[in-house]
Amino acid sequence: MCGRYALYGPASLSREAKAELDRLGIDLVGAVSQREPQYNIAPTQRAPVLARGEAAVELKALHWGLVPIWAKDTKIGSHAINARSDTVADKPMFRTAFKKRRCMVPASGYFEWKGEAGAKQPYLIHDPAGDLLLFAGLWEAWRPKDDEAAEWYRSFTIITGEPGKVSGDIHDRQPVILQPDAWEAWLDGTPQEAADVIASAPEAALAYYPVPKAVGSPRNKGPELVQPIDP
Repeated sequence: MCGRYALYGPASLSREAKAELDRLGIDLVGAVSQREPQYNIAPTQRAPVLARGEAAVELKALHWGLVPIWAKDTKIGSHAINARSDTVADKPMFRTAFKKRRCMVPASGYFEWKGEAGAKQPYLIHDPAGDLLLFAGLWEAWRPKDDEAAEWYRSFTIITGEPGKVSGDIHDRQPVILQPDAWEAWLDGTPQEAADVIASAPEAALAYYPVPKAVGSPRNKGPELVQPIDP
């Protein structure tokens, strides 16, 4: 499960990643570096995702926790912050979005906890070079059926799969991290091509370090939450 993550500048990407995003029409490094940093993104909060727009890939702020179009209200979203890679294409909660509305979720790193209940230590799992990670995600738009004038509530979920050697030290699942050569197929490909992307996603290079336990509260938002500590 991925229940917290962070996105802040100054952002960086590999040369290959920058070139692919240029081709897709988005300056992600510039956008992340110029926006307000988010050091402790929690479920239901708004955060940016990369999704296909009319002319190019766009960075859009959506609520974390997917709300399907058939939902009675938005409360269901807090239970849909993650989608399992092995069931996402078929589960009613996610299958329509998987077919039509895939996105990528940029992150500077994500948090996981390890240890005994009551004494768990949080860690920030990140790219060793400090580059942005791009998680496979889905997005949806919802509004009450009886109020066509209501504003659309747009939301997203992060797809999780088996952990790699590094992240597996901390937790038994991790976000599906997409590499540049898979981005276009994930955003624009057929459902089968998208399924192939997440099934064949290579293990990403990751590292981690302990961070303050204060990250456990969504009320805490300062930059100290992503600084390494001596546990």
